[in-house]
Amino acid sequence: QVQLVESGGGSAQVGGSLRLSCTASGYTYDNYCMGWFRQAPGKEREAVATLYSGSGTTYYADSARGRFTIARDSTGNTQYLQMNNLEPEDTAIYYCARSGRSRIVSGGHCSTAWVSYSHWGQGTQVTVSS
Repeated sequence: QVQLVESGGGSAQVGGSLRLSCTASGYTYDNYCMGWFRQAPGKEREAVATLYSGSGTTYYADSARGRFTIARDSTGNTQYLQMNNLEPEDTAIYYCARSGRSRIVSGGHCSTAWVSYSHWGQGTQVTVSS
């Protein structure tokens, strides 16, 4: 049974930094997609960043590019989202996700549709205040 366990959320000031971690257990796929999504109150869940393990290709939402970095450790068991220069608009619940049996890569990039991902972390709140 696959489990994704998140940690690292919390509160930060505008311009501050947070790092989210997500550790997978029971996950045995090769060449998979990992992603970070977020959902603010009253808004759709959106992709923040994705990474394809087969090539290391990454995707960042426009709002995250240049401020956030998705990464994984050498074992692939843990993925990270380093968030710098945080803005109030970054306030949301953040979820890590991984693909399942279905291939969700197109043109070398992972899908950014949340419905494409089979495995999810429990979510962690990030609150940015001025």
